[in-house]
Amino acid sequence: MPSSARTATLRDALGLGVAVGLYGVAFGAASAGAGLDLWQSVALSALMFTGASQFALIGVLGAGGGGFAALGSALLLGTRNAVYGVRLAPLLAPRGVLRRVGTAHWVIDETTALAVAAPDRALGRLAFWVGGGTIYLLWNATTVAGALGAAALGETAQAALDAVVPAAFLALLWPRLRRSAAEPGVQRRVAFGGAVVALALTPVVPAGVQVVLAVVAVAVAGRPRRAAVGGAA
Repeated sequence: MPSSARTATLRDALGLGVAVGLYGVAFGAASAGAGLDLWQSVALSALMFTGASQFALIGVLGAGGGGFAALGSALLLGTRNAVYGVRLAPLLAPRGVLRRVGTAHWVIDETTALAVAAPDRALGRLAFWVGGGTIYLLWNATTVAGALGAAALGETAQAALDAVVPAAFLALLWPRLRRSAAEPGVQRRVAFGGAVVALALTPVVPAGVQVVLAVVAVAVAGRPRRAAVGGAA
């Protein structure tokens, strides 16, 4: 493969890995604000390792929701990784049980984007492993830093951490709502619909359940539509 293409792939993988990995500090701080101790925060980052699901789980717990609602919300958001895995399996072709498990654990939004965007299969594998490794190491390290930092804050500053989870979700969502995103109109309608469902259900369901039901609603509303058969004459 050309050295310039390999260099560009490494640059992109490392750059994205550092940018995303550093964001783990927000999760560490938010998890501490939601009442999790350091080891619980570390375990979530190490074993779950999918940011949106992690933020969803602690968001529900922080709002007073139960464990089942929090887990359900996290699992629903994490199902997209299974779809990514189907797409990446032929590209990465991991061999052996341990390698397959390790590969599956690192299938997230960013590693999928890096692998699919690479110009060929070899560079796709390189981007996946370099990007995934960088994100995983930094995300876990900064989770510790965020959790320890939040634990050292006073009560007033810890109360301000209630805004971290909504801000984190907005940061994850905003790029999908911009005009440069794929089908921005559809993305905005789905986001608005989910917000309406969650707000409407908040007064009448236990804390956290509205998040689960909103995810189900937007998943149904946002499913691909079949093209009309026959068409106009």
